[in-house]
Amino acid sequence: MRKTVIAGNWKMHMTCASAKEFMEGFLPLFKDLPSDRNVVIAPPFTAISSLATIIEGTQINLSSQNVHWEDSGAFTAEISPSMLLEHNVRYAIVGHSEPRKYFSESDEQINLRAKSAQTHGLIPIVCVGETFEQRERGEAERVIRRQVEQGLEQTDLSKLVIAYEPIWAIGTGKTCESNEANRICGLIRKWSGFNDLLIQYGGSVKPGNIDEIMSMSDIDGVLVGGASLDPQDFARIANYKIR
Repeated sequence: MRKTVIAGNWKMHMTCASAKEFMEGFLPLFKDLPSDRNVVIAPPFTAISSLATIIEGTQINLSSQNVHWEDSGAFTAEISPSMLLEHNVRYAIVGHSEPRKYFSESDEQINLRAKSAQTHGLIPIVCVGETFEQRERGEAERVIRRQVEQGLEQTDLSKLVIAYEPIWAIGTGKTCESNEANRICGLIRKWSGFNDLLIQYGGSVKPGNIDEIMSMSDIDGVLVGGASLDPQDFARIANYKIR
């Protein structure tokens, strides 16, 4: 049975102090979480060490927002798997639309990051998704299939998570209709050839739509942006109720 993964991507938000304040509000709301759910938080790199101490002994797992494919070297501004493992990080987001857009990350680089994460015992969360223009041109499936096939090449599909994030729905307030998101997630599972592949949806996930999203047959969790910055909102998302 596929296990649910609820992940919050804090992006470039939260200092160490504000991360601690978040946890003080979040942990009491999180204590009765059903055992079939993994909750993951991806803070900025500077807050990882502080959070690792605060969440010790809880059900919360830490994720990085990226990881390099080399274990060390002259790679300014990057972070290696061993640096993350030192702070008990378990997951690593790779291929998010923002690095793809702003730093021109290629599918080949994303695949290297995913393979490196797995080699070192991290679970990559591999993000895929189309732009509004690509969807309007009828290219969404072709684009996503390419990202899936190239991004997952030579990886262990039982030890990763795919996050389908339509780029036009990230931070815009627009949400892909649940049935359409479910259809795309079903196609991703089919293209991967692995029925137990864990697939999240991401894109303006909120307390008001989480129950419907999680009622979909091919959606195994969510990758949450803005709503994960509020402890009340993220707790409601983690404690979703199937309709």
